[in-house]
Amino acid sequence: MRETLKNAWKIVDLRKKILYTLGMLLLYRVLCFIPTPGVDTTFISQAVENYSLLGFINSMTGSNLSNFNIMAMGITPYINASIIMQLLCVAIPKLEEMQKEGEEGRKKIAQITRYVTVGLGFIQAIALTVGLHTSATGGFLSYLTIGLCLAAGTAIAMWMGERITENGIGNGISLLIMAGIISNLAHAVITNIYNIFANPTVVNIPAMIASLVVFLVLIVGIVFVDLGERRIPIQYAKRMVGRRMYGGQSTHIPLKLNASGVLPLIFANAIMQFPATILAFFPNSAANQWWQSHVSSQHLLYQLIFALMIFGFTFFYSEISFNPVEISKNIQANGGMIPGIRQGKPTSDFIKKITRRITMFGAIYLAVLAVIPMIIYSIAGVSLPFAASSLLIAVSVAMETMRELESQMLMRHYKGFLQ
Repeated sequence: MRETLKNAWKIVDLRKKILYTLGMLLLYRVLCFIPTPGVDTTFISQAVENYSLLGFINSMTGSNLSNFNIMAMGITPYINASIIMQLLCVAIPKLEEMQKEGEEGRKKIAQITRYVTVGLGFIQAIALTVGLHTSATGGFLSYLTIGLCLAAGTAIAMWMGERITENGIGNGISLLIMAGIISNLAHAVITNIYNIFANPTVVNIPAMIASLVVFLVLIVGIVFVDLGERRIPIQYAKRMVGRRMYGGQSTHIPLKLNASGVLPLIFANAIMQFPATILAFFPNSAANQWWQSHVSSQHLLYQLIFALMIFGFTFFYSEISFNPVEISKNIQANGGMIPGIRQGKPTSDFIKKITRRITMFGAIYLAVLAVIPMIIYSIAGVSLPFAASSLLIAVSVAMETMRELESQMLMRHYKGFLQ
């Protein structure tokens, strides 16, 4: 990794892209310190701790929500809008046709996604302000000002992410999320180091060592699975086109072991935390007391339901994002075949069987990754300062960025067959 960065820095174009990316990330973190006008922040931090859904959003935005600055919504509305548009493209024929129109269709969908993002950011900002009673005056103009400021912050974050993707290195939206997650981890590390020297009696050294060991083991596991893939061999037959012979080469279809990424974790987490957040607004109700006693995050039933929802969302995402029939048709149209498997339906059935096995592995992997913090807490009484989804996002984005950097270096070192 150090050699990759060192070599990339020597290339002028890549150096400009790296500096552009770092500059945008720095600007994003600077904007995170601009307060939202008309907000009473007295109850924000306490509300984020009490409402689990808000705590999840806070971890994704780098503690911006607890501070309620102009970046409090972060890039979360854009993620929600993208997911909504993905599902609508499957459900609405007009959007599906637009998606198949090529580059122009994708531009139209991207533009619709931007509008939906700003609208969701405004609605979420107003809902949070009203629900948490964070407005200083409680007047209509105060709510409107807060909603417009937070929606503008979301629009700026979305614009910065798109600019990083276009002019920098890696996926800009993912890098902004990773920047928030790393800032949280860095804050936890700095706090623990300060406590070691300032308040050594308060620090639980064995717990810190256990957290560090689990942290390193999880990183190694995430890297191992992220690099793993199942390769389906494809053999293309030789064919004559005019007087030239084409085909005859062997290749493969790479299938990632965790093709769905972190999306099932995010979906399951949001849905599991939604009832607790709603019930928290009615602290004395019987439903809230029952939920806290039987289905809170520290109970086995919660973890079981959470794991089952991860399984469901993993298979759901696999079904809507990967079509074995289309893959089989493309292979057949290009004169290819899987060795030992007939073309057509047998090929699609074979790819579907392989995909289901890989999806099952990915679902088990994500479920285990999600419940590890709870298992560690139950066995050793150690509360980990990070969530599995946050760690998975940070490591996956870092590896994807390094792969993007290496691929751009390879393109610039490739001189072509004429030289």
